Amino acid sequence: MPHTSQRGLSMPESPIRKLAPLADKAKARGVKVYHLNIGQPDLKTPQKALDVLKTIDRTILEYSPSDGFKSLKIKLASYYEKFNIDVTEEDIIITTGGSEAVNFAFMSCLDPGDEIIVPEPAYANYTAFAIAAGVVVRPVISTIDDGFALPSIEKFEELITPKTKGIMICNPNNPTGYLYTRSEMNQIRDLVKKYDLFLFSDEVYREFCYSGAPYISAFHLNGIEENVILADSFSKRYSECGIRVGALVTKNKEVRKNVMKFCQARLSPPLIGQIIAEASIDTPQEYMLESYNEYLERRKFLIDGLNRIPGVYSPIPMGAFYTVARLPVDDADKFCEWMLSDFEYEGATVMLAPASGFYTLEGMGKDEVRVAYVVNKEDLKKSLIILAKALEVYPGRTNK
Repeated sequence: MPHTSQRGLSMPESPIRKLAPLADKAKARGVKVYHLNIGQPDLKTPQKALDVLKTIDRTILEYSPSDGFKSLKIKLASYYEKFNIDVTEEDIIITTGGSEAVNFAFMSCLDPGDEIIVPEPAYANYTAFAIAAGVVVRPVISTIDDGFALPSIEKFEELITPKTKGIMICNPNNPTGYLYTRSEMNQIRDLVKKYDLFLFSDEVYREFCYSGAPYISAFHLNGIEENVILADSFSKRYSECGIRVGALVTKNKEVRKNVMKFCQARLSPPLIGQIIAEASIDTPQEYMLESYNEYLERRKFLIDGLNRIPGVYSPIPMGAFYTVARLPVDDADKFCEWMLSDFEYEGATVMLAPASGFYTLEGMGKDEVRVAYVVNKEDLKKSLIILAKALEVYPGRTNK
């Protein structure tokens, strides 16, 4: 029997989805599972999107252009104007979700053996796509005790070698909810200029910044316009994870030329998804404000609740809809598994994402979990009660 690839063996399991079989078994036993493990918003998709879905009257569901519909790109460029992101439709390539934007960016800009610096904890797919591209991730670690603030620029510079080709950031951050400051973004800009690096910037949570501080896009950084590749998605801001539509945005023509080759190889982004995405851009501001206020309330409720549980600590996230919390447990992976396989309280349990999967270094995040506040406050309340009860009886509880 032939052997499978080393690349496949090296691919990390998703910390978000790897426990899904245990959750399915719990549900089969009749246990209610509260999903705080995944960034799937429970807010209703905009009515404009649902209406256009119901009225699609095409007789042929054909391929779209490989870089997406021009009309969608024009509307998306207008959307970016609201955030002072100065791009045209020519700078935008429509992708199959934001994940494909990151994947194609790596494949188009990096060669096997190249290195990228990634502040961690970080979205696990960055590592997965880097491995698929043969790229080495060099992590720079932020810590929960510092609120996951960006490490000093000296820490970045220590990791730079002749093989370093780029820096990957997520702002606001998944999984920590950290929002980069103007000073931090300027320091990254200076490093990108000094060493002529690519800056890959995942900005899918820009609508959800809670601190009052401004959202700083990589495109707001003067002097590195040709170095920036932005990844975007419709999934989070419009509660449309299932349409799988995102965008890669860059002013670098050579990068766009390379990206288009990968786009042509996969033929086209989703037809129906693009139709829905284009309609979603016209969503009234009231919808966005209601979503923002709902997440703001959930954030306060969750963080207050977590920090009232003995031994649990969470910093206050400034953006997105996640937090990383430290638990008084010996191993968060084992604890999350145990929650699904061996524990229930009043017929229910909670599914969390072990934070170890958001680090590349072995042993990091061992007592941390990512919690997504994507369920209503009543379900968050029940989830907090279940978590507290679980920690009281978990065999691997520590005395922190």
